[in-house]
Parts: sequence; structure tokens; C-alpha cells
Amino acid sequence: MHEYALHEIRSAELLRRAEQERLAREILRGRRAARRAAVPRAADGESHTGRTRRLRFPRTA
Repeated sequence: MHEYALHEIRSAELLRRAEQERLAREILRGRRAARRAAVPRAADGESHTGRTRRLRFPRTA
């Protein structure tokens, strides 16, 4: 009976911890969505940086 009680306690603790982690992920998702919604959208061709785009591969001779 003692081992079963320990198993139940451990199981309940794991369920509580999983619920806390789910809640934390949900809060982070909401914060990220709010930040994305607050940032004004740039034009389609504009980059968010001021740098020009570099070529991925060097030019061949």
C-alpha cells in the first residue's frame, strides 16, 4: 500500500508540473503574438535591417 501511495503522489506531482509548463507555454505564445501584432508591418520587399542583401554563394569567374 505504501508504494501505491508514493506512486499516486508522484503521478499527481507530474500532472501538476505538466499543467504549469503548458500554462507557461501558453503565456509565452500570447506575449509573442501581442508583440507581433504591435510591430508595424514593413513593405513586402523591405527588410527589417538597413543592410543590403548579400548573395548566398560567391559569384563564379
